[in-house]
Amino acid sequence: MRFLLRKCPKCGTYTLKDTCPKCGSETRAAHPSRFSPEDKYVKYRVIMRELQKADQ
Repeated sequence: MRFLLRKCPKCGTYTLKDTCPKCGSETRAAHPSRFSPEDKYVKYRVIMRELQKADQ
């Protein structure tokens, strides 16, 4: 089952739509990704997160 609840990263509004009804920006899944101790890709996510912070 796919999660239906979504959140706007700009204004923080929760919705079921792909675009925010208040500001019109793209929404993201409101749920965190599933945790696994055997995660093979954690180092790549950490690198991407650091790169995104550096761009801001």
